[in-house]
Amino acid sequence: MAGLRNLAVGAHHLAGRRDITEASREAGRVMHRPFKCAPYLQGGKPAKQAALTNGDDYSIVATFGAIYRGVVQYYLLAGDGHRLHRLRWVMETPMLKTLAGKHRSSVSKMVAKHKAKTSTPHGPRTCFDARIERNGRQPLVARFGGIPLHRQKSARVIDRQPIRVDYPHKELITRLLADTCEICQQAGNVQVHHIRKLVDLGIPTPLQPEWAKAMANRRRKTLVVCASCHDHIHTGQPATPLTQ
Repeated sequence: MAGLRNLAVGAHHLAGRRDITEASREAGRVMHRPFKCAPYLQGGKPAKQAALTNGDDYSIVATFGAIYRGVVQYYLLAGDGHRLHRLRWVMETPMLKTLAGKHRSSVSKMVAKHKAKTSTPHGPRTCFDARIERNGRQPLVARFGGIPLHRQKSARVIDRQPIRVDYPHKELITRLLADTCEICQQAGNVQVHHIRKLVDLGIPTPLQPEWAKAMANRRRKTLVVCASCHDHIHTGQPATPLTQ
């Protein structure tokens, strides 16, 4: 029966280490390290993935779920796939911490919000879902977990690893360096308009000012504007683009 170590031996042997003994020793060193867990650990503990906090709940769960499925579907060919339980915990905890950090909430509240059950050939399994409801159509569902860790001789990878997008931590600096008003597109002499919370923008309506729409669409509490548009924002008058 194939094991995770055997798969690692084969991978190292095919990668160019013709001596099977050398490949076996290298595989042994690899398998004694935290299995596929290092990217999600900080100081030996599962840590929030700060680069993903600017995404929505759906994209966060979808990213973690796709990476986890890709690893599990490959290693379920092995007979000791139960070792993947640690991988699930190490990926699940940072996902929940990332969601909690995004909403300035707690991990337990994120568990209560996203925990779900899914049916499998081996019975129901616990997973985490994030949904995007759509009028007149089935909702989009991103899922993490819910995969029975039983050996599957016919298992195959059906997910491509998503391209990870690292959102810049200092995006405002980049926007300031552009030196362009984000309302009227006038270059030069820009300022920054701030709000305390995105909910302060109110419910989107056709009569919502252009500056409020721009901030809501960007999901940012800052807006880089010229002095004229900034004055219009604070006086309550709509800013008129200079191109008109």
